[in-house]
Amino acid sequence: MPPANDFSNPYITQSGYLKMPAGRNWGSSSTVDMDLDGESIWVAERCGGNINACVLSPDTNLVMKFDKDGNMVTSFGAGYITWPHGIHVDFEGNVWIADGRDNQGGDNPPSNAYGHQVHKFSPTGIHLMSLGQKAGGRNDDYFFTPNDMHVAPNGDIFVAEGHSNNAGTPARVLKFTSEGEFIMSFGSMGDGPGEFMQPHALAMDSKGRLFVGDRSNNRIQIFDQDGNFLDMWYQFGRPSGIYIDGNDVLYSADSESGSVNPAHGDWIRGIRVGSAQTGEVEFLIPDPLPDCRGTCTAEGVTVDKNGVIYGAEVGPVGGIKRYVRPLK
Repeated sequence: MPPANDFSNPYITQSGYLKMPAGRNWGSSSTVDMDLDGESIWVAERCGGNINACVLSPDTNLVMKFDKDGNMVTSFGAGYITWPHGIHVDFEGNVWIADGRDNQGGDNPPSNAYGHQVHKFSPTGIHLMSLGQKAGGRNDDYFFTPNDMHVAPNGDIFVAEGHSNNAGTPARVLKFTSEGEFIMSFGSMGDGPGEFMQPHALAMDSKGRLFVGDRSNNRIQIFDQDGNFLDMWYQFGRPSGIYIDGNDVLYSADSESGSVNPAHGDWIRGIRVGSAQTGEVEFLIPDPLPDCRGTCTAEGVTVDKNGVIYGAEVGPVGGIKRYVRPLK
């Protein structure tokens, strides 16, 4: 089912607002979230590159906080994360990172193998908790390619797992207590209601409903917090990233349609903005590079208290773009 394409774009695109320290360049990022202050931005960046860049640069602090003027004010996370894929700032201001790969490097893994975990840090970078086992695995005691996580208002933790459509890859959402004790999981590989193919992103609305960006099924699925299926929406595109603000406005970032994916060549790649309550799409911000051939435009998305949208880009350049509505 094709997404909604025919909508206005009241936003202008700005590049280069978040400034890296001298000597450091932006790499790929799929992770961006808003601080509790509503104006500072958290990003986890892939160490100036993408695949294996952080493995080769284990001393790089890849989790970064930028103030409202775009200056980096905090960084941490060196040595914990191989490939940051998801980020979430919880209701206490703690920063969660999903590490979607490992440092094992084929047939001769190092003795300090790590990766495929979800990490919790304090706002100052103190490591507080890890979910999953180092270097991961494909059974219930491990994660394999965790994509994203979201903490509910009561402290329960939801983790979306499975970054592939290949047989044997998990495709599920797991639920944990605030202390990291496993409660339940739901979902499996497939395209029916409650099934997933790359559950790539998580968000929660004011009613406590859990939204899952089911990317390779080109839809958003909605569940209650016990994993019961409620609804599914195709109008928000192929969701790589989703975010719901305090007014229940839903932002869905599609980084893999249009010129990137010939099967969906007539789908417009970009950020769709609409209602998390009704499912109605209101705006569509198209990719500023409409002819891009690889993963392109925002993959992660968030919005500040003034309605400015931030998109984290895997490629072709990487970094963060802003989307601003001019004052009338």
